[in-house]
Amino acid sequence: MTDRPHTPVLDRVTYPADLRRLTDAELKQCADELRAETISAVSETGGHLGSSLGVVELTVAIHAVFNTPYDKLVWDVGHQCYPHKIVTGRRDRIRTLRQKDGLSGFTKRAESDYDPFGAAHSSTSISAALGFAMAREMGQATGDAIAVIGDGSISAGMAYEALNNAGHIGRRLFVILNDNDMSIAPPTGAMSSYLAGLAKNSPFAALKDIADGVAAHLPEPLRQGAERARELVTGQQKSATLFEHLGFTYIGPVDGHDMGQLLNVLRSAKARATGPVLIHAVTVKGKGYAPAELSDDCYHGVNKFDVATGVQKKSTPNAPAYTNVFGECLKRHAETDSRVVGITAAMPGGTGLNILQKAMPGRVFDVGIAEQHAVTFAAGLAAGGMRPFCAIYSSFLQRGYDQVVHDVALQNLPVRFMIDRAGLVGADGPTHAGAFDIGFLAALPNMTVMACADEAEMVHMMATATAHDSGPIALRYPRGEGTGVPMPDVGEVLEIGKGRILQQGRDVAILSFGAHLAEATDAARALEARGLSVTIADARFAKPLDTALVDQLMAGHSAVITVEQGAMLGFGAIVLHHLAATGQLDHGAAIRTLHLPDRFIDQASPAEMYEDAGLSAQQIADAALSALGVASLSEKARA
Repeated sequence: MTDRPHTPVLDRVTYPADLRRLTDAELKQCADELRAETISAVSETGGHLGSSLGVVELTVAIHAVFNTPYDKLVWDVGHQCYPHKIVTGRRDRIRTLRQKDGLSGFTKRAESDYDPFGAAHSSTSISAALGFAMAREMGQATGDAIAVIGDGSISAGMAYEALNNAGHIGRRLFVILNDNDMSIAPPTGAMSSYLAGLAKNSPFAALKDIADGVAAHLPEPLRQGAERARELVTGQQKSATLFEHLGFTYIGPVDGHDMGQLLNVLRSAKARATGPVLIHAVTVKGKGYAPAELSDDCYHGVNKFDVATGVQKKSTPNAPAYTNVFGECLKRHAETDSRVVGITAAMPGGTGLNILQKAMPGRVFDVGIAEQHAVTFAAGLAAGGMRPFCAIYSSFLQRGYDQVVHDVALQNLPVRFMIDRAGLVGADGPTHAGAFDIGFLAALPNMTVMACADEAEMVHMMATATAHDSGPIALRYPRGEGTGVPMPDVGEVLEIGKGRILQQGRDVAILSFGAHLAEATDAARALEARGLSVTIADARFAKPLDTALVDQLMAGHSAVITVEQGAMLGFGAIVLHHLAATGQLDHGAAIRTLHLPDRFIDQASPAEMYEDAGLSAQQIADAALSALGVASLSEKARA
C-alpha cells in the first residue's frame, strides 16, 4: 500500500455542498489534493488514470458552481469519473474501484444520486443531458443539465445529432467540451483538427473572453466599437464557430486547469445562459503526474503501479494474448495479400491493429469513435474488392448493428468482423462484457459466426476469414491470454460449418463454442473421476451449425451439454432450434444449454464472474450430472 497523501482541505469535503462552502483559493488547493488522492487510489486498484487526472479542476469547479445532484452532471463515457466519485460521498470506497462488490469504474445510476446517467460507451452525454433539460422544461423537479464530453467522443455521429437537436430546441443546456487532444489513441479526423485550430489560433483567448463579457453590457454603439477594436488588436474577425452555427453560445477556449478562470466562466455562464452553451476547456490528459503526461497513452488504462516511479505491476504472460495473435496474423496475411486492410474505431492498440499500422500505416484506417461509419466504410471497401478486417470490441459493435444488418449482411459483402473482448471481461464490468454478439450476428442471413477455443485455433480462423469471400464472417475471441497451446506456423483454412471432436466418450458429451473449452475439459476430468465416459467437442461455428456433429452427439450419449461465453438465445438456442426442428427433443438424450444468465453481471475477476454466471468447470460438471439424474459434485460435497 502506498503512503496516503496529505489532504487537509479535501478531508473537509464529503459531498459537493462542502465544496460550495470553500473559498476560491481553497478550491484550488482542494483540486491539487484531489489529484494526489486519485493517483494514490488508482495505484492500488488500477483503472483509467489519465482521463481522470485531466478533469480534476473541472470536477471541483462544476460541483462548486452547480447544485448537484439537483443539477444533473453527465460524464461522457464515465471513465474519468474517479475524482467525481471521491467528492460525491464515495471517497471511503474509492479503493474498491473496479473490484468485486466495489465501486464501478464508470458512472452508475444504482450507485449514487450524483450519477444521474450511467455510461461506459462514448458520445451519449449530450443526448442524455438534453433529455434532463427537457424534463425540467416539462415540469419535472430537476435543475440544470451539464454534459462533459471529450474531443474524441464529440467526433461521433450521435454527439452531432444531439448538438443539432439541442441547438434547434434552444433551451438552456450546458455542454463542456473537455479538449485534451487524446481519447484512447490520438484523435483523428477533421473535428480533431478543427478543435486544435480553435485553441491554436486563439492566442488572445483570454482577451477575447474579457472583451465578450464587457462588450455584452455596453450600449450598442460602444459594443460595435469594442468589437472592431478587438479585431484590430487580435487580427481576427469575429466569425462563428461550428457550434454557434448549430445554435450554441460558444465560450472558449479556456484553460481547463486554471481554477480561477474555470470558476469565472462557469459562474458567468450559469448566471446568464438562456439557451444552449458550449464551453470549450483545453486540458491535459494525465495532468499533474509526470509518468502519465510523458506516456504515449497518458496512462489511459493502468494496472496497479508505484506512485513514485510510475512503474506498473504486470504479471508475466504465460501465453500470447489473443489481441496480439490477431495483430500478428493480420500482418502476415497483409504481407502476402495487398487486398487485406484493417479498420478500427479509435482503438488501434486495444484491438491489435497497431501491429499492422506500424508495419504498413497505409493499410490501417482509424475512423475515430464512429462504429457505424467503421462498419459501412468496411462494407464499401469490400464492395470495392478489398478484404477488410473490421476490428471492434463486442460491446462496441452493438453501436454499429444497423449497419451490420443493412450495409453488410443484406448485401452479402465479405467484411471480416474481428470481435475482441467476447465474453466477460473482469474489472470493466457489464458495460464492456461481450455477451450478445453470438445471438445478434447469428440471426442475420449470410453471416458466418466463428469462435476460437484457443490461440492456435485463432490462427486457423484468421486464415479462414481471409479466404472467405462469399459473404460476411465474424470471429469472436476473449480478452487476455490464450491457453498456452503450441502455435502453428501457418493457419489452415477450415471447412465452414464443421466442428471437431477432441475426445470420444459414451455417457456425456460437452459441446463447447469458443474460449470456454478449457473449462469444459476440466469439467470432463471431474466427470471422469466419477466413472463417466465423456466426449469433448469444439463446435467452432455457431452459424452455420455443424448439425451432423450435433446429431452424432445426441445419438451417442445420454446427455449433451452446450457451453458458451454468451447470453441466452445464442449458440445453445441455435442447437435447440435444430433439435426441435428435427424432432430430437421428443426422445433420446437430455440436453442442457449453459450460457450467461439473463442479467448483467457486475465487475469481479473473470473467474469470479463466470462462477457467478454458472459457468465454472464444477458447475458444468454439475449440469451434466443433473441431466443424468445423478447427484451433483456440489451436492455430494454438502452431504
